[in-house]
Amino acid sequence: MPTPYPIEFRRDVIAVARQGEQSKEQVARSFGISASCLARWLRIADREDQAVEGASASPGGDLAVENRELRKRTKQLEQENEILRRATAYFARETLPK
Repeated sequence: MPTPYPIEFRRDVIAVARQGEQSKEQVARSFGISASCLARWLRIADREDQAVEGASASPGGDLAVENRELRKRTKQLEQENEILRRATAYFARETLPK
């Protein structure tokens, strides 16, 4: 699995790439990432920008954005709960008398 980069780093790279002063390959090389990684980040950022613009243009757009964020947060919390359940079972198994 690739190393996740901090969101602030991604935003900085996307901002520099969108300025257009350098080619995408040069920007990727200067930040130490691959050109395909930068291209994927730009596609994702474009898609997110369009979603935000579309949500703010439509009535109830704030609800759509909030709903998406809440679903993402719910998924994260469910994953954390599953990790804690497994850890509890693992440590309970070690503490049981044999």
